Amino acid sequence: MTRHLSQSFAWPEHFIWGSATAAAQIEGAAHSHGKEDSIWDAFARTPGAIAGGDDLQVAVDHYHRYSEDVALMRELHLESYRFSTSWARIVPGGRAVNQQGLDFYSRLVDELLEHGILPWLTLYHWDLPQALEELGGWANRDTAFRFLEYAEVVHAKLGDRVTHWTTFNEPLCSSLIGYAAGEHAPGRREPAAALAAVHHQHLAHGLATARLRELGAEHLGITLNLTNAVPDDSADPVDLEAARRIDALWNRMYLDPILRGGYPADLLEDVGDLGLNAVIKDADAMLIAQPIDFLGVNHYHDDNVSGHPLAAGEPAALVPTDSPKSSPFVGSEHVTFPTRHLPRTAMGWEVNPQGLRVLLNRLRDDYPNLPPLYITENGAAYEDAVTAQGTVEDPEREEYIFSHLDAVAGALSDGVDVRGYFLWSLLDNFEWAWGYNKRFGIIHVDYRTQQRTIKNSGRAYARLIAANRTMA
Repeated sequence: MTRHLSQSFAWPEHFIWGSATAAAQIEGAAHSHGKEDSIWDAFARTPGAIAGGDDLQVAVDHYHRYSEDVALMRELHLESYRFSTSWARIVPGGRAVNQQGLDFYSRLVDELLEHGILPWLTLYHWDLPQALEELGGWANRDTAFRFLEYAEVVHAKLGDRVTHWTTFNEPLCSSLIGYAAGEHAPGRREPAAALAAVHHQHLAHGLATARLRELGAEHLGITLNLTNAVPDDSADPVDLEAARRIDALWNRMYLDPILRGGYPADLLEDVGDLGLNAVIKDADAMLIAQPIDFLGVNHYHDDNVSGHPLAAGEPAALVPTDSPKSSPFVGSEHVTFPTRHLPRTAMGWEVNPQGLRVLLNRLRDDYPNLPPLYITENGAAYEDAVTAQGTVEDPEREEYIFSHLDAVAGALSDGVDVRGYFLWSLLDNFEWAWGYNKRFGIIHVDYRTQQRTIKNSGRAYARLIAANRTMA
């Protein structure tokens, strides 16, 4: 493999090295010990919704194997583990608290701390209780207040040991892709509901952030998946306009309410007839714009954008199933994404590591009140197999990781305040609508036997962490 800047870079002394997962993708025990359906459990029963007809019943059985998985984290020298709690396990059906569910996360936190690993907790990684979806889900304003109650319950149990709290992971996906595109749970294709979901998740973030701070939480933030919307032809007004629209929907619709106290004016004009203004109440902007201690940045690829139809011969985007889908980009459904003929991952995503450096600098330049940044997800799916020697050789993933770490090092050299990197994902897992067809892990999982095998990329990542000390 090419020798990378990141392997000789003088990383900051307290830079945090970690990896990340999500409850629904790894835990299994989908209906055990009091847990009831999340929207993903219900969605997986919809014919054609999930590739291969896969479901979350077993996933990679982390619920029963968490001790083994934490031992692997220690073997990889991880300093922090970013995980999510399942709302559907802790408050099943959105009703009474399930003590067994809380106890599982308490055991997990204790295990992490015993191994010297910092727990980094995410409250919402897409597993809304199905019973709340049946009351309108995130399109219903009341769900924001139910989220506040759930956050209080989790803090009451874990707040004595957990110091880092993330309210939401990638609200774009759980709003636009779940409620407008129909590709993610709950599988709705309703643009107005999607925009209501955006706003109500923002409101839930603000309510929970304010309350957790009152309760003494030390480090509070949110994780957004952000892109660079690059015009296909920077001299073409049509492509420039398309890039502006995607930037508004993908980036600024999330950043601006949190960091600037309101939605961008151009976004409100773009979606003016789709009901967003109707769900915004007078005091909401102040509630949403709570001070945060960090911003989590998830980044896998950037996007080449055009306002023109795709030319003949353009490769079709990969999709997990042939079930009916709509564009997630409400009000801008005409926008297209021409190829730049870059290398691609198994997800069909372009690989352009320099885009991460561009993005981090853009955040620093555009938001004067930007809090410290953490790369809370970055990684790649490739086709993996265990060799006869019992190893998993994945040079493409290793190259992806270190070239993106080069971009983080470059951003640090540019003066951007980046304080940690969490590799996605610790384990191969249930990759949402793709089921078990796509592997992001640095640990290979045999889905039949649940055998774990650290991939070569994971070993290389561990060597980098070891070379840059364990967290003080």
